[in-house]
Amino acid sequence: MAFLASVKRGFGSAFSFVSESIGELKKVKWPTRKELVSYTTVVLVSVAFVTVYFWGLDSIISWLLRLAFE
Repeated sequence: MAFLASVKRGFGSAFSFVSESIGELKKVKWPTRKELVSYTTVVLVSVAFVTVYFWGLDSIISWLLRLAFE
């Protein structure tokens, strides 16, 4: 009997968690399409900049190491 009671409590807390999560998601201010496009553009440009930066840094370090060990 105790096992069934613990299973019932477990499912009750799971259902409670799901319903509270849905309630919290309804409070979220979701971005508009314009904001979403703007944020996505900022992220993609930032990633491209960081990629080029590290590629250049890697190229310079590789060139210096080739000069040092040849």
